Amino acid sequence: MRFYGTAPTHDLTYSDVFLVPSRSNVASRLDVSLAPGDGTGATIPIVASNMNSVTGPRLAATLARRGGLGVLPQDMHPQDLEAAIEWVKAQPVLFDSPFAMSTDETVADALELVPPMPGQGIVLHDAKGAYAGCLAATDLAAALPEARLGELLHGSLPSIDDEDVPDARAAFDLLDAAGLDFAPVLDHGRVVGTVSRTSALRSTIYTPALDTHGRLRVAAAIGINGDVAGRAKALVATGVDVLVLDTAHGDQDGMRRAIHTVAALGLGVPIVAGNVVTEQAVRDLVAAGADILKVGVGPGAMCTTRMMTAVGRPQFSAVLETSETARELGAHVWADGGVRYPRDVALAIAAGGASVMIGSWFAGTVEAPGRLQADEAGALYKESWGMASTKAVQQRFERLDAYDRARKQLFAEGISSSRIYLDPLRPSVEDLLDMITTGLRSSFTYAGARTLAEFHDRALVGIQSAAGYEEGKALPVSW
Repeated sequence: MRFYGTAPTHDLTYSDVFLVPSRSNVASRLDVSLAPGDGTGATIPIVASNMNSVTGPRLAATLARRGGLGVLPQDMHPQDLEAAIEWVKAQPVLFDSPFAMSTDETVADALELVPPMPGQGIVLHDAKGAYAGCLAATDLAAALPEARLGELLHGSLPSIDDEDVPDARAAFDLLDAAGLDFAPVLDHGRVVGTVSRTSALRSTIYTPALDTHGRLRVAAAIGINGDVAGRAKALVATGVDVLVLDTAHGDQDGMRRAIHTVAALGLGVPIVAGNVVTEQAVRDLVAAGADILKVGVGPGAMCTTRMMTAVGRPQFSAVLETSETARELGAHVWADGGVRYPRDVALAIAAGGASVMIGSWFAGTVEAPGRLQADEAGALYKESWGMASTKAVQQRFERLDAYDRARKQLFAEGISSSRIYLDPLRPSVEDLLDMITTGLRSSFTYAGARTLAEFHDRALVGIQSAAGYEEGKALPVSW
């Protein structure tokens, strides 16, 4: 990228900069490839952060189905993490992962999983595990909370036969012809997924991130202490496609030792390490064996590191400097944190990032871990928290005795509880992906770029005042 007009004399964050349009011969947004080319197999440059309130198996599978990558958190118990990886690998590629419940569960139980909105539904099984029927989520809106789901099946949705939908276009046409917005997909009486008109349409646009066996890709994080080699080998044996060595301060000897240990195993998967914000840290971690650097200290919505410690760096400049060094060394950068709008994703890529990690933005979606809750006004939300907060520390060290756990909690920082509200217009992580990738594709066309590599080269970036940033926001109310 190049700066337009004046080069900066100080560090910049995303709101300090903007993209200048350039001459372009890219006729359509669909002529653009968003594949990051960082060795992860992703086809869009979006990574879900390894936060407990953000990435669970459902969100990871949904994201991979659209070409992104979810990073399962290191705080999960080993058996739960293994089960999560296996679940993702078992999910359908063409169809959506069903929300499965028992006919004996209640409407109130169901509304903790799915909002009563179009395009969502619940697959029901009886006490013996046999398919009993399917309910559209919209049917839950008028039902009594204590009603059994099985009692609502008198109007169960028609199902689609797997053999009748060889591809996404066929699924869309079949739903449209039947006047359906949502339906379960069965193979000889066994549910293999669900599909909506919108998800079928998405499958004609996005390219899934698949491993060599045709299964959805998934990443997992591990810490840098303890049996690093044992954990890394176990995760790869279970099916993990990318390993993320994660600690708040990646520029330390413990991280370098951990990277060297994992790299020496020759596991055949990319190694991501971080977090760092400087050129020298990139050189050190790449020399130790890292393929991808996680860049960002303090920009996250749930993070209080900068206010507590004064440590960090404005994110645009951090990504710009580290990406230039990584590219020189044949490595890549994931820009981790600080994005609030699609424009920020585009700017992170313009600065040289291969992918952008998103945390709290994804926490308020149907697919994120946790149960849906309603506030006093009835608005739906999910709870989110920082990974250095008291709540996260309690979960991470729950197996310690009370004294040692209390000592750990003394040094916790970050937000322990925040309400992340579902956007009624974009309740799914896929809705957010549509918005983000649409903006990013348009950014590419404005720059005259068809690929990430071309965008890195052609992006023209200007520096703006706070007033310039405010001028770019849409007016929320009438004049």
